[in-house]
Amino acid sequence: MQLDFSTLEPLERYRWLASTITPRPIAWVSSQSSTGVSNLAPFSFFTVISDDPPTLMVNVNHRADGSLKDTLLNVQANGELVLQLVAFEQAEAMNASSAVLPYGISEFEQCGIASMPSQRIAPPRVAGAAVAFECRVVQIQAYPPAAPNCHLIFAEVLLAHIDERVLNEQGRIDPHKLDLVGRLGGMAYSRSQDTFEMRRPG
Repeated sequence: MQLDFSTLEPLERYRWLASTITPRPIAWVSSQSSTGVSNLAPFSFFTVISDDPPTLMVNVNHRADGSLKDTLLNVQANGELVLQLVAFEQAEAMNASSAVLPYGISEFEQCGIASMPSQRIAPPRVAGAAVAFECRVVQIQAYPPAAPNCHLIFAEVLLAHIDERVLNEQGRIDPHKLDLVGRLGGMAYSRSQDTFEMRRPG
């Protein structure tokens, strides 16, 4: 089977990409409006792109009608966000926070998700998140340039919060304790606990 992406409609391109590039880590992004209203939303087009400086990237697609999502509006306004990773025990809450709410309505409050203050930035973070990265925006890039349908947010990590319950005896991440949720295609998700090890060649 071959797919000529130049002949596919955008929705079909998305479906093929989203169901094959898997599992994708989920960035549970908290941000804050210029009036101080907190926002929380998940994004699975997300990755680490650099360790020096420590930089993460999250892709925020435009809505179907072309309007900008609350997360993008907020980071454009104040340049700050928290990127949380999603543990299995928080999967339902994460899914609930993906609902489309009017701008100015907090998913934290609407979905009953507990928050706590960040230390370096204004947006709050998810209470109980195993990993949370407080970040400042270093660049927002509209893509594709000629007719943007999304924005790439490049965020430099200022401070990481790691729950000590997910650490091993050496103080490093134990992947079996971390138990993260990954995005597959359609409505399918995965868990990170099914692992195996291989040593790289010398």
